[in-house]
Amino acid sequence: MKPGIHPEYRPVVFRDSAGDFAFLTRSTATSDKTMEWEDGNTYPVIDVEISSASHPFYTGTQRVLDTAGRVERFQRRYGRGER
Repeated sequence: MKPGIHPEYRPVVFRDSAGDFAFLTRSTATSDKTMEWEDGNTYPVIDVEISSASHPFYTGTQRVLDTAGRVERFQRRYGRGER
């Protein structure tokens, strides 16, 4: 790799505000906020809206969508179309 053109790759904590969940990984993302991790070191924190702890696919709390209502709404909006 060419020196001096790449961002710093370092440990960063990603924190899910909705799921009260955080994980430590490596990233080039930057943040002014920091937090002390379980190992006693201080790392930058990136707050995310959703993660595997709060996403419906991973938690099993998916909602059943009304697909029939969607089809009817589509047909009302765009018609059946003449051939």
